Order: sequence, then structure tokens, then C-alpha cells
Amino acid sequence: MSEPLQLGLTPWNFGDLSAPSLCEQAQFAERAGYGSIWLPENHFGANALPDPLTLLASVAGATGQIKLGTTSYLLTLRNPLQAAEQVAVLDQLSGGRVILGVGRGYAPEMLRAFHVPPKEKRRIFAWSLELMRAAWAGQPVSLDGDMEHAVQVHPQPLQQPHPPLWVAAFGPKALAQAGRLGLPYLCSPMESLATLRDNYARHGQAADAADSPLSGVVPLMRTVFVSNDRRMLKQVKQALQEQVDNARLQTGEGVADWTIVGEPAEVREQVAAYRETLGMTHMIATRLRISGLEESVLRTSVGLLAETLENS
Repeated sequence: MSEPLQLGLTPWNFGDLSAPSLCEQAQFAERAGYGSIWLPENHFGANALPDPLTLLASVAGATGQIKLGTTSYLLTLRNPLQAAEQVAVLDQLSGGRVILGVGRGYAPEMLRAFHVPPKEKRRIFAWSLELMRAAWAGQPVSLDGDMEHAVQVHPQPLQQPHPPLWVAAFGPKALAQAGRLGLPYLCSPMESLATLRDNYARHGQAADAADSPLSGVVPLMRTVFVSNDRRMLKQVKQALQEQVDNARLQTGEGVADWTIVGEPAEVREQVAAYRETLGMTHMIATRLRISGLEESVLRTSVGLLAETLENS
């Protein structure tokens, strides 16, 4: 018998990113039975989330068990020694609840703003991650290779050798890099099941070629909405259809290929299909990127999803 699905979510109310709002949403999710809550990292927009670890630190103090995840902690933008320290502090502060999804960043204008040459992002990412893992292992590390002046990072993470690492990736080069590192690949929530099947195959092939065994953790981010109101479901599907331009779809694919929207029985069947096709072990339900829905409707969907997938 397969292991129960590990269910996580991103906050559903991104209109209020204050600490009280995020903490209250996390508390609701924890009571509902979610195992993890996740924040992205993004910069310079009106609703930017430039420092997810700080926000997750506030959530850590308001919750007791729910794991604290980043969907895209951007290593290319940070000094790896300081990043290693900050992640370790959050892991200690939260009692070992961090799951670190790491990324490179994909927007050229953002990378250039931080003086990161876009063509160098994969090299910088690999260099940063290697230094951070060495620092977490208690090894002397140096940014410039001058080991005579190397330092040891403190504190160490509570989870040893370090918090679970997942790699946010899309595109052949990023997928291959994640595979070579032997780390789980965290997909975009806006790719179809067919595309994900190919992506996970490419990821696995790269891991095999590098002799880097994978852990068996297969996480997915999916846009999810559950309701018993058929008119509401129709409204949501129509609104999501307008988001197709932002989705990474192939010809002939539509909303049903990249979202999980439906009544509880339908959602249960769709989730089972993802588990059977991809071996999904963790599902992170991401927020709806549409306007016009009341917060209470979104909150009801969050609670209903946990009920729907209980013991799945």
C-alpha cells in the first residue's frame, strides 16, 4: 500500500501579506490537517515577497507542527554563507520544520537588478548550494577558495545533515541540473500532466546518468479549487481559462490539464491520477490567480480539500 499523500498549500489570501494574516491562515491550515505551508520568493512587484524566511519565522511562532516551506528560495541572489546561517536559524527556531525549495530565478530583469548575469545563474546556483551544504555539515568554507581564512557557520540546522532540499525547475537545463544533484524537482503549477510526465522522466534520466539516486520524494504544485457549488465551479473554470496565456501548455491543452477543479469526488479522482501517473508523494495546493472570489469561498475550498483527501 502506498504512503499517504502529504498535503501542503500556499496561503490563499495574498491580498493581505501581513504577519497576522499569514499566521492565521497557517493556523487554519494546521487545524484542517495540512502538513506544510509554502511561500514563494519574488521581487519588485506590488505584492512582492522578497524574504520568505522572515515571514515563515512569524508563522513558526504561531504554529506547532506544520512544516514551513519555500517554493523558490533564490540562491543566486544571496551570499551563500549568510543564506546557510539564516536557514539554520529558522530550522532551529521552528523545531526542525523547514523544507527548503531552492531556485535560480528566471526573470532576466530581476537577475540583472541583483548583478547576476542570467547566463551564469546555473553555475552560481550550484556553487552556492555546494557551499551551503558544506557549511551545514560543519566544514570550513570560503567564498573565494582561500581555506587559510575559511570559517565555520553556526548555528547548524536542527535537521541533519540539513533541511530537505527540493529544486524548483522548469526547462531542460534546470531539470537536468536538479537530477544531477539527486534532489527532488518541484514543478511549476502551470504545466500540464503530459508535460510533467516528460519532465519527471528527464529528471530521472539525469539522476541516473550522474549516478545520483533520488529519494523517492515526488512533489507537485497544483492549482486546486474544491466546491459543492456547480455554478461556482463553472465560474472558476471560466476565469482560469483566461489565465491560459500564462500557463505552459501544449497545443490542444486547456484548464483541465493544469488545474484540479471540481466537486470532492472529482478532485479525489484527479489526485489519484497524478499519484498513479507520476508517483506524486506531496501535493502543494496553490492559490487561484483570479479575482472576484470572496475570502470565505477560498477558505472553504481549503478546508474541503483536506477533508476530501484525508487518508488518501
